[in-house]
Amino acid sequence: MTVLLSIGGQNVAASNHKDYSRLDPVTGTVATVSAAATLEDVTSAARAAQDAFSAWANMGPTERRGLLNKAADVMEAKREAFVEAMITETGATSTWAGFNVMLAASHIREAAAMTTQIGGEVIPSNKPGTLAMSVNKPKGVCLAIAPWNAPVILGARAIAMPLACGNTVIFKGSELCPLTHRLIVDCFIEAGFPKGVVNFISNDPKDAPNIVRGLIEAPEVRHVNFTGSSSVGRIIGRIAGENLKPALLELGGKAPLVVLSDADIDGAVNAAIFGAFMNQGQICMSTERVIVDDEIADMFVDKLVARASQLPWGNPRSDVVLGSLVDPQVSDKMHTLIADALEKGAVVACGNDSDGSMFSATLLDGVTKDMRIYNEESFGPVKSIIRVNGDDEAIRVANDSEYGLSAAVFSQDINRALSCANAINSGICHINGPTVSDEPQMPFGGVGDSGFGRFGGKAGIAEFTDLRWITVEDPNQHYPF
Repeated sequence: MTVLLSIGGQNVAASNHKDYSRLDPVTGTVATVSAAATLEDVTSAARAAQDAFSAWANMGPTERRGLLNKAADVMEAKREAFVEAMITETGATSTWAGFNVMLAASHIREAAAMTTQIGGEVIPSNKPGTLAMSVNKPKGVCLAIAPWNAPVILGARAIAMPLACGNTVIFKGSELCPLTHRLIVDCFIEAGFPKGVVNFISNDPKDAPNIVRGLIEAPEVRHVNFTGSSSVGRIIGRIAGENLKPALLELGGKAPLVVLSDADIDGAVNAAIFGAFMNQGQICMSTERVIVDDEIADMFVDKLVARASQLPWGNPRSDVVLGSLVDPQVSDKMHTLIADALEKGAVVACGNDSDGSMFSATLLDGVTKDMRIYNEESFGPVKSIIRVNGDDEAIRVANDSEYGLSAAVFSQDINRALSCANAINSGICHINGPTVSDEPQMPFGGVGDSGFGRFGGKAGIAEFTDLRWITVEDPNQHYPF
């Protein structure tokens, strides 16, 4: 069965009837066949979303809230379908897939709660007898582009708040998980959303540049949100800027976990294990750099290695912690990063085993600035241990990156920890917690090459609405001429 597009509430094949296949990264067999949209389909989706906008924007907040909550209910009922799709398309474990559904439904419910918080304020005016106010109004048609790595969470997040704010949406699914992303749209359709409010586009990977450009340049589209790599984010940001359209970009990361000399070592190890190896390290917030003070480094590394070396890995259909990478070629990248580091003096503290697209939890000790893995986002289960001398060096190393999404600091002295956290350049920082964390009501986003703008709660309202100034004035006021 082919995964179809959804345009104006209708399930349709691509206008030229072409499709493409996504392969299971573990077995190499066909996971899904999906419609390969054309520019004609892009135009149809944009027009359908525009046609639906006025009625949706004028719908009362309680009605919108009810539909969003119902979509969350439908999503939870489809849990098993989502889990099966994620395992087959992305190689995820059932634990990660189930967590995706749970948190995605929470994102939708948080957006539902925001429908009555989209307000404004009364502003004092210098004109006598004038009532001046600011009002948040929906932007119009919003383009949402989400990745494969946390597909249900990030797909739902890309859609839910724009809808809550009164916008209509075109959701361009990832080429690597078209069925998983189409299932999200089905949740909104089955919840009773009006036709054209949520539309779905899938495309052949080779067509992606033209399809994305066509979507951004469509005159009906007024806002873009994208979660994905920094390299693609630069392209999307540039096209959006050329068309004077705002963009929310949540991009890559090189998250540091800083372990100061007075840290609770066992607590820091727990956080590092979770943050580094959840979903095989394929999370934008993944702990990529474990920065540890020399004073406690030996003890910390021994405990970290003992834990990491025991993590089961392999076929995600079995009882493992680390499942498959999204593509067998990613394993080749992991081996390349390891070889470069070993050649320049690092040592493998544990791991460095693989089987096709599956890779063991791997720690490289003694990582230095001249190694590729020091700067490059591995986006896999190969992680750096960097030893430093004191807090100042720890902060310097933590900031020695173009990325700035998430970070973590471990110390039992809260003032010391806050001082370190405040000195780290990142959009998110957790004290005595892992770098991987997400709550729907929190402002989520980065700085530097990790992008700009914020998802989450009231911060999301600012992204997906335009702030208008409106006055009610005395028609008989005095003018200077």
